[in-house]
Amino acid sequence: MKILLIEDDREVASFIEKGFKELNHQIKICFKGSDGLQKAKSEKFDVIITDRMLPEIEGLTIIKTLRSEGNLTPILILSTLGDVDDRVKGLRSGSDDYLVKPFSFAELLARVEALYRRNNQTNLDHKTILKVEDLELNLLTREVNRAGKNIDLQQREFKLLEYLLKNKGQVVTRAMLLENVWDYNFDPQTNIIDVHVSRLRTKIENGFEKPILKTIRGVGFCIEDSE
Repeated sequence: MKILLIEDDREVASFIEKGFKELNHQIKICFKGSDGLQKAKSEKFDVIITDRMLPEIEGLTIIKTLRSEGNLTPILILSTLGDVDDRVKGLRSGSDDYLVKPFSFAELLARVEALYRRNNQTNLDHKTILKVEDLELNLLTREVNRAGKNIDLQQREFKLLEYLLKNKGQVVTRAMLLENVWDYNFDPQTNIIDVHVSRLRTKIENGFEKPILKTIRGVGFCIEDSE
């Protein structure tokens, strides 16, 4: 994911930045509301996280401005203002979620991932071709090619690649793969996932210049454009 964080508390910003970077997400930080608004207008982000009380331009004004200009990027408000009226006001400004400080990074991550999945699925409903770098997967013809070269995948490998591409830029855990690719609601205690990921990686990376399928040690896997 590519995330924009608008937060004037540098200690909080550093805490959030560290957490997302450890999971290989991209995050850009703005400490002033005016800078955050400009960054949100000039670059495309998957999710925006903003505080409410900010120097120069406050968070709700940023949200209202973006929404009035047709920017539909999912936005999560992060604020010490936690009363019901404050949360309602924040959501009515056009934000998609509201998290009160202090917070755990695990909850922030879960909420951001939920916003990303929801928005990504909405966009995917209108797509028949999924892409990463020079690799394309056609959902209609069931064909996969990279740099113009056809790649022959077995049914399970195709389903695995499809799921990874639909969650492009997001860390996908083994539990998620078991449930969505293998339809298991339990861990069969085998290396079935690692075997299939290894085979898939060989087919989509060997002979090509850039690696696109990453293993996040102890967490899962992520397919994304190389930096």
